[in-house]
Amino acid sequence: MRHPEIAILALSLSLALPACRSGEPSLDVDELDPTVTVQLEPPRAERIPTRLEAHDHVRVDPYYWLREREDPEVISYLEQENAYTLAVMAHTEPLRKQLFEELKGRVKQDDSTAPYRLGDNWYYTRMEEGQQYPIHCRKKGSLEAEEEVLLDVNAMAEGHGYFAVGGRSISPSQGRIAYGVDTRGRRIYTLEVLDLDTREVTDRIPGVTGNVVWAEDDETLFYAVRDLETLRSYQIWRHRVGTDPTEDALVHEEADETFSCFVTKTRSRRYLTIASRHTLTSKVRVLEADDPTGEFRVFLPRERGHEYSLDHHADHFYVRTNWDAQNFRLMRTPVDRTAREHWEEVLPHRADVLLQDIDLFRDHLVINERRDGLVHLRIRSLADGREHELDFGEAAYRAGTRNNPEFDTNVLRYTYSSLSTPNSVYDYDMVTRERRLAKRDEILGGFDPANYVTERLHATASDGTRVPISLVHRVELRKQGDNPLLLFGYGSYGSSMDASFSANRLSLLDRGFVFAIAHVRGGQELGRGWYEDGKLLNKRNTFTDFIACAEHLIAGGYTDPDQLFAQGGSAGGLLMGAVTNMRPDLFEGVVAAVPFVDVVTTMLDPSIPLTTFEYDEWGDPNDAVYYEYMLSYSPYDQVERKAYPNLLVTTGLHDSQVQYWEPAKWVAKLRANKTDSNRLLLKCNMEAGHGGVSGRFRRYEHTAFIYAFLLDLVKRGEG
Repeated sequence: MRHPEIAILALSLSLALPACRSGEPSLDVDELDPTVTVQLEPPRAERIPTRLEAHDHVRVDPYYWLREREDPEVISYLEQENAYTLAVMAHTEPLRKQLFEELKGRVKQDDSTAPYRLGDNWYYTRMEEGQQYPIHCRKKGSLEAEEEVLLDVNAMAEGHGYFAVGGRSISPSQGRIAYGVDTRGRRIYTLEVLDLDTREVTDRIPGVTGNVVWAEDDETLFYAVRDLETLRSYQIWRHRVGTDPTEDALVHEEADETFSCFVTKTRSRRYLTIASRHTLTSKVRVLEADDPTGEFRVFLPRERGHEYSLDHHADHFYVRTNWDAQNFRLMRTPVDRTAREHWEEVLPHRADVLLQDIDLFRDHLVINERRDGLVHLRIRSLADGREHELDFGEAAYRAGTRNNPEFDTNVLRYTYSSLSTPNSVYDYDMVTRERRLAKRDEILGGFDPANYVTERLHATASDGTRVPISLVHRVELRKQGDNPLLLFGYGSYGSSMDASFSANRLSLLDRGFVFAIAHVRGGQELGRGWYEDGKLLNKRNTFTDFIACAEHLIAGGYTDPDQLFAQGGSAGGLLMGAVTNMRPDLFEGVVAAVPFVDVVTTMLDPSIPLTTFEYDEWGDPNDAVYYEYMLSYSPYDQVERKAYPNLLVTTGLHDSQVQYWEPAKWVAKLRANKTDSNRLLLKCNMEAGHGGVSGRFRRYEHTAFIYAFLLDLVKRGEG
């Protein structure tokens, strides 16, 4: 999907403009920022614009050529845009350094995660002072045992500008670890298997997704492979450790180009599953985990519009399904009779509650549901059906289960944070109901949660819909319309944006900023209907909801248009582009991270990664109805000759989710059409992909750059 696991990344001297329409004047940098005195060069000799035709409608795209990633002129253009951005922001270098030290100084540099138990061993990840990458470790038998380093990613990353480890999976005997290595940021991994006794890498398999699962024989693993053109996860292969990967067996291929597939294992460790999914439909195959060479059998054939997932307990599969249940319900069926006529209901459908997920343990069922826009965790005894719910005690927060690999346990691990409560890990005894804080992130630098206030508001959208807003600010805030405010939004794929803590954000809050999240339609905060009202031919609701939230915050005295800023990434970058076109007067500045802004062109090109997989999210523009609707909001296509707010646009050359040329083209077209003297900056990381830079200190630098962009605009406004 076109979002960051994202988390959204809060973010010489001449520029040759890309080819554009003849007769358009060159721009002087002095018009953009009086602190910079270099001048932009005139456009190069014009390339022939590309004509794009569909449904008897012709679009002329003068910047289409920017998609040629290997073209030296494209690389040169991106490098010159980077140089221009650095020139415009050069005077903020002292502020950026100050912010970097703040961000780094709040985080305990030699910290570690709360250990979790797998069998007799305890696993955790730690960071060391001055190091960029994590160190994955374990202790055998007890927490007092000597530490064993499994993977030191710092050593592994030496010599690489970008480095990421994904999909770590411990073998059943815990004698081997399988993991994926990505050195470009494109989420194409090389699978490696490390023998933890000999420290030898015994196997290497390129071109995989990072999705890997062990069978219970301790020798066989299953992994997913990407189509290297579309980056779709479309095959599942079986590999026996120590054998030649060319001899691996293909166990499933997803021929439908609108589907992707992945492999998992039930918490009971009894079954392997292969799930094929796209936006509206799913299909699952199952196999006994101790019979890796057996044949996967179909649990239930795919049926358009039917989404389901499953887990296992004793003699039953438990099925989360939207069959006759928009917000999903929970069914169960005997493991040897999976046809729908054998299903029995465990949790009924509720119109006002979204069943998000379940966690099955030997004696308990944990129910993760969303009610009134917030996550609730219910615990049910499988023996007698009695239930209770965890109480979180704040108006807005994020909570969820995490790191629960053990099936035979009464202890549930869950995470919790709010806009003013740092990330916390709890161990909860589901029998005694005792709660133990296993770890809370230590925020250095004098942080006191009592200095901040969290609020929950509602704006009224243009069609009368009430849209939730979560926000946080210092306690001394005055609601007189003179506060800078950063409004964040996403609103796609049913992804809910919960109110979670950010230590980085304190650098804005302590300088007088309000931070707010607009829970717009297209997410799933208020149930499945909230998502469906913000997709396909309802997509414009996402944009008008965000605008309504901005107007509500202004009317409430939290800010004014001269100090209102917006931020979103990936599909949230589409939101930024759309509202910038629709209401440029409403915002002083906008940060669009890896923005999906060339919607029509991308969705018409099935060779671009993710396109066919997402027809049920955005629509298929080969259908004239969807083409015209998408064209009406596509940020790139709707750029006009008018004034725009200050813009910082970020991307990565190797982005696998939103190709770099979308933001590059958008900036080029804006530069040729905008009539204002506001800043328009493109920052392209030449070594990274959709998730941005790797390494925590480089991430601090990137965030400091984004914050400096915002704070400098506030300072200019005050001046």
